[in-house]
Amino acid sequence: MIVALTKSFHLKKPGTEIQRVCSLREVVLGLDYTSKDNMQMMDLLLMCFQSPAFLKNDDVSSLSVLWNINFISVIHGTFKNQLEFFSMIITAHIAEIYFRAWKKAEGDFLEKIESSCVQDLMQNAIFLHRSSPIVSYFHSKKGCEKVDKMLSNLYKPILWKALTATNFEVRANATLLFTEAFPVLDMENSNKSKDEAIQKQLDTVMVLLDDPHPTVRSNAILGVCKILAKYWELLPAAIITDFLKKLVMELAFDSSSPDVRCSVFKCLIIVLDNSLSHPILEKLLPTLKYSLHDNSEKVRIAFLDMLLKVKAARAAKFWSFWSVCSMDHLLCFLSVVLFWSVCSMDHLLARLAIDSLSASKRIVDLLFKSFFPVNESDKEWCSRCITLIQMNPAALMLAIRRLLNSCIETQGDLSEINESNKENSAAERLLEKDRAVVSGLLEVVVILWRSVEQNLKQSKEAKKYTFAKFGNVISKYFHTFEDERCTVPLIQMASLMPPAAVPTFSCGVLSRLRKMESGVTSANFSQLLDCMCSWGQAADVLELVTDWLSEALPQQPDVKRRKVQIMEKIQSKPDLALDYLEYLFTHYSTREKVLDLDQRKLTQLLTVLENWRSVLFSHLSSTADDKSPSVEIALKVFTYHGRLGAHLQQKSPEGREYLLSLENVAAWVAEEVLPFLTKLNKDAQITESFLTLCRDVLLVGLGDKAFKGLILHLCSLTLLSVLLILKEKIVELLARQLRKEPEEGRQLCHGVFSTLFAIIIVEKRHLLQKVTLPEEVVTPESVKDMPPLSSVLLSVILKLPSLTRSFLAEVSSSFESEAVFSSLSELAAVLQILSIIRHTGQCKASLKMAASSVQQQLHSHAVTSTDIQRVIYESSVKTLNEILDL
Repeated sequence: MIVALTKSFHLKKPGTEIQRVCSLREVVLGLDYTSKDNMQMMDLLLMCFQSPAFLKNDDVSSLSVLWNINFISVIHGTFKNQLEFFSMIITAHIAEIYFRAWKKAEGDFLEKIESSCVQDLMQNAIFLHRSSPIVSYFHSKKGCEKVDKMLSNLYKPILWKALTATNFEVRANATLLFTEAFPVLDMENSNKSKDEAIQKQLDTVMVLLDDPHPTVRSNAILGVCKILAKYWELLPAAIITDFLKKLVMELAFDSSSPDVRCSVFKCLIIVLDNSLSHPILEKLLPTLKYSLHDNSEKVRIAFLDMLLKVKAARAAKFWSFWSVCSMDHLLCFLSVVLFWSVCSMDHLLARLAIDSLSASKRIVDLLFKSFFPVNESDKEWCSRCITLIQMNPAALMLAIRRLLNSCIETQGDLSEINESNKENSAAERLLEKDRAVVSGLLEVVVILWRSVEQNLKQSKEAKKYTFAKFGNVISKYFHTFEDERCTVPLIQMASLMPPAAVPTFSCGVLSRLRKMESGVTSANFSQLLDCMCSWGQAADVLELVTDWLSEALPQQPDVKRRKVQIMEKIQSKPDLALDYLEYLFTHYSTREKVLDLDQRKLTQLLTVLENWRSVLFSHLSSTADDKSPSVEIALKVFTYHGRLGAHLQQKSPEGREYLLSLENVAAWVAEEVLPFLTKLNKDAQITESFLTLCRDVLLVGLGDKAFKGLILHLCSLTLLSVLLILKEKIVELLARQLRKEPEEGRQLCHGVFSTLFAIIIVEKRHLLQKVTLPEEVVTPESVKDMPPLSSVLLSVILKLPSLTRSFLAEVSSSFESEAVFSSLSELAAVLQILSIIRHTGQCKASLKMAASSVQQQLHSHAVTSTDIQRVIYESSVKTLNEILDL
């Protein structure tokens, strides 16, 4: 038996051994569980209840034989400790094991398993945050007289008390259990007793719906809806009506908790699954129509989910009507009785235009077949689109993306696209008057075009036909529809075609970009930049940006300047050039077009951006004249230089050319910028922007070991510079406080140095605790041998003898005040700090005094438990003696 159990735990496919264990069940039945001689066997048996292979075995009942009255508590404890780590599938097997063991039990064994196991799980489900799937499994077996009696007996002493407990979490958990187990009855009682018990339990549920805590009310709503859906035919009509009115007319408008309102709509879906509930809900649900505008998004989403359920429930009844109705009649019908008058069409469209993506998707699902019936022609779809644009154009723009997946089908036969334009329809007459409708239709065309763009690329004939059709009329569109709302979709449409198809427009795009005024918003040029990039003319935009930035640089006679190849003199606009770069780099489609350009053009732009460092330095050193570009523009150029270098490095990861460019910038920041870091102003902005860029470079995995080391060095220099600034501020503050309030000043000094001392000790102690080999125990000789933060702090402290003396005085006072230095690692850390100070040759008297304070506690660690501690102790004693011998 022991051999079979052991093998079953180590084999990858233990099925045979598990069957062998099951065949030896007689051995288990005769085992003395009270004998210490059988401890090994019992440990192995307990491991069976932790092994997924045993728990998932087809013969689940085989584990039931292991239950023994003297072994029940141990098995149950094992299961409880592992339940939260098991999957739902394993937990279902465990529940089956409990149920079968209980079902086969008799006498004392039955009493033991009910009181020690099942009732214990019930109590845990009431008092703990997580639910109990095992208890739920027993609930699912209700209907069996034995199960009902057991649940009634076990719940009687705990459940009713929990429902009125002071703690709301206990009441909430008990509510879930109670409604899941409803009705809790002993089927052996008389019919009168059972009726009275059911009525009492229904009254209890109604009381729970009025509980002061929203969590309890939400759980009670879920329970009520499950009870109604399951026992609708058995409950009196008056009780059903009372419950539904409570939910729909009160709790659905609970202003104190959006969770409660959300629960009402989520749980009414459960009730709607029972078709018997539809007649009464048809009368009650219209009172909820304003919930579509609830200020909580999750409530609106739950309400829309309920509407979708309502629509699905009534689809068969209304579908035949919708399929034969005209659009005008359909809209009239929908506005009156849409989804049992729960919500009107105008309200749905209003929410569609302004609501979140999640809510909008659900509204589109509600309205989809109304505006875009699958069996209708394209002409009918267009007519309905026009109607929807008239009703709410913003709603159409949000809806169309959702509709495309179901509405658009690729047509292989181009002959079906031919249309007759000889007669003006009512829709065409409308377009002549209403420009808002025109712009809406143009936006629809753009969205539709983009959705089939990939299909067009696969069909040369279809693409040629589409370009020819729109190329013939788009110039007329530009001439006729001149208002801004129409121009935007027209430019987007032009970007989808080759420039030769729109020659009049395409020839003037670069000129419009060049003549654009500085300070305009991205809405004025974003569409034009998209056109240039989609036409393969991103190089012209890049050349314009490069020329503007080059012209804006201060004149340098030794630099050969490129000439802008344009007929008229155009003033340089570096701020607008940066706006163009921002748009090109921010959007994926344009960024990819730019980075795919010839490497020489990109390198040329990178060089021009790098030359702007001279402008930035002139502002730092206060040598900039009035004609120099502003520091804000120079700082932006500096940022874009780094961004472009990072993008180019990602494009060519095999080399280090652009990574080397970033390393040169890091060296420039360290040598030229940090010396000016006297106060946290524009100097700090340069360092911050560059370090932010380097962080992003490292996060995307572009930096190698050398780059990481250089940036880490720059970070340490920056931190040191900041600490030096803070040191001056702190010293100034301490001096001022000492002059004004000597006693408070001394306390402030004590607080500062005690904090620094604690930081250094903690960091060094952490390193000493990680030592695993004796040779790793090394006494530092300078601040460079210390951990990073300690190194920086000690560097600042050791620069001034006065600071060093104050720091040593704090060390001594820490020991004199009986501060707790309980570990050898802490004392060793203190002595290593003193050793560094010894090598500087400063404050020998204060140093010896501090060392003497350490000596008194170090001797208590003379007897150590490990070799590492012995080496640390000997090293500490050696360091102590060297200091005391000064």
